[in-house]
Amino acid sequence: MTANGEEEFRPHARSNGSGSEPSVHQLRLFTILAEELHFGRSASRLFMSQPAFSKQIRVLERRLGLQLVERTSRIVELTPSGLALLPHARAVTEAMANLRHVAEVRSRENSGRIVVGTLAAEPAMPHTRLILDELHRLQPHLAIEMRSLNFINQYEALACGEVDVAFLRPPTPSGIQAHQLAEEPRLVCLPDGDPLAVQERLTLAELSDRTMVTMPPESPQIWRDFWAINPRPNGIPIRFGPLAVDVEGVLQAIARKQAIGFLPASARDFYPRPGIVYRELVDAPPCTMALTWFARNRDRLMSP
Repeated sequence: MTANGEEEFRPHARSNGSGSEPSVHQLRLFTILAEELHFGRSASRLFMSQPAFSKQIRVLERRLGLQLVERTSRIVELTPSGLALLPHARAVTEAMANLRHVAEVRSRENSGRIVVGTLAAEPAMPHTRLILDELHRLQPHLAIEMRSLNFINQYEALACGEVDVAFLRPPTPSGIQAHQLAEEPRLVCLPDGDPLAVQERLTLAELSDRTMVTMPPESPQIWRDFWAINPRPNGIPIRFGPLAVDVEGVLQAIARKQAIGFLPASARDFYPRPGIVYRELVDAPPCTMALTWFARNRDRLMSP
């Protein structure tokens, strides 16, 4: 206890004898929660879903063996333990952020490097190749490093500076800027042998009773809803099934006859698989492909 009776934060506290240390990521989530005092706003700042954010705070509390936050239906407040932890958490996260920033800047300045994130088959798309070829023509000494992303880290990688820009599939959450490059229809991907697979064209109403692949809760809600087409025009709730963190996971779940999924039309060419079929989805809005970046990094990226 401190002199004023508050519980003192002890960095080496353990819960249940597990010996698990809190991660820097969890401490960062806690510092943001301390600023916002609202789980929804805090999750939005990190492009996470609220359940995923709340889960990480609970894990942090278990690892420390301390209750850090008082939650009610109306307010969120830090406990005395949370207040004691806060300056330590800020010190750790700020030090790590500074270390990573210095390392990244030095690395990119010394090597003349740009890190480009891509999702799924985007590196093979014609517009992606054209842009990267033009960048190489304009900056022949610039090293272009490609980094594969997934449904979980695609936007967080931009926000934390892991990648400078990324070729992704909108919609993008607040804070991420996008320049649209192409538009294409969406297809429905079905297990081979599904009775509906005999039809070349399908409507959303015909697919109402099919189970959808679940996108990870860490991805933004606006993005998950778009790719599930949620809510449906007929108002029927969607039944969600197995979780997938990338396109390969989506295709595996479909091939095992566990679910269906909606994918860009180009997936038919890039992802032919035994056990699955692609069919036209006549009443779904199209999808786009875009070059994206974190809004706060725009000045740095655009500077000569």
